[in-house]
Amino acid sequence: MKFALMSLMMNTPNAVTGEAFTAQQKFQNILKQAALAEQLGFEAYGVGERHGAPFLSSSPPVVLTAIAARTSRIRLLTTVTVLSVLDPVRVAEDYATLDHLSGGRLEMIIGKGNFAQHYPLFGITEAEQWESLAERYALLKRLWSEENVTWEGKYRPPLQNVTTQPRPFQKQIPVWHGSASSTLSTELAAQYGEPLFSSNTLHRQEKYKALIDHYRERLAYYGHDPAKAVIGAGAGGSLYLANTTEDAIERFRPYHQAFRASLTQPHDIPPFRDLEDNVANGPILVGSPEHVIEKVLQYHEAFGHQVLTISVDGLTEAEQAEQLERFAAEVIPVLKREIPSTVWESGPLLQESGSPL
Repeated sequence: MKFALMSLMMNTPNAVTGEAFTAQQKFQNILKQAALAEQLGFEAYGVGERHGAPFLSSSPPVVLTAIAARTSRIRLLTTVTVLSVLDPVRVAEDYATLDHLSGGRLEMIIGKGNFAQHYPLFGITEAEQWESLAERYALLKRLWSEENVTWEGKYRPPLQNVTTQPRPFQKQIPVWHGSASSTLSTELAAQYGEPLFSSNTLHRQEKYKALIDHYRERLAYYGHDPAKAVIGAGAGGSLYLANTTEDAIERFRPYHQAFRASLTQPHDIPPFRDLEDNVANGPILVGSPEHVIEKVLQYHEAFGHQVLTISVDGLTEAEQAEQLERFAAEVIPVLKREIPSTVWESGPLLQESGSPL
């Protein structure tokens, strides 16, 4: 198994100490997280995209470029790029630039997002999100792979003989499809034969497994080998380790309560009675190292995923480092032995001559 640390850059007061980062402190915190993740052997770092408080993640390519300047090996993920509301020309330009500045370490996860505030900001309705995503992604693929693109669609003005600059540094920027709630996302991923990333954040395992199963079925329909499916998954959005699961639950409880209180949209409300129910039956990784390893193995049996993302957002900076160091020392080595992964075994295939920076 391979591992990615990710952040949505949610900036709220700490649920235990009451202390709050300034915006500048939060940006610096993210840069420290990414550098530490590389130092500890994580394979990737991801930045989400949200447009509105309390999130500071409105410009993932800018943040990831800053991370690229402070790291040398770790892959850079978007978790996710909300392509349903973005101009594909601007996305093609921004992320190709990031691809160059990172030496070909960019991998994009696209999706329609899970934040209703996006849509009025960018002039589409929530009902249009899936159609918009499919159209914009088809155009983005052409802009990265073709020159002199002529195109006409619904969600941006027509293009006539357009070649975006710069061209990507990689021969093909890897794209994953974010999956959280609908078979429309798994259908799009299967149609292109591209990897799937399950959010696996708020709900029971059966919901996400059904979407992953649909993805594999549709891969076969489109002529792709489902046995070669590449899948990543989240882990409940949180990590907290302690010597015993009971101790981890008690230490994490204030953070869990603050997170639950922040959820306002009905489809975001988890079905779990309380933190104990989520720890026992949900995706959250809270417990002893042994408990967390057992849970990841059980989820892997259901999902067959090769990449796992975790997050330590919301914790104090000292706790973030403590949790990441312990996860790297006590959990990662076991899961790497138990779950083979062919993802990220080689460097990027470059379009230009030369080697990665």
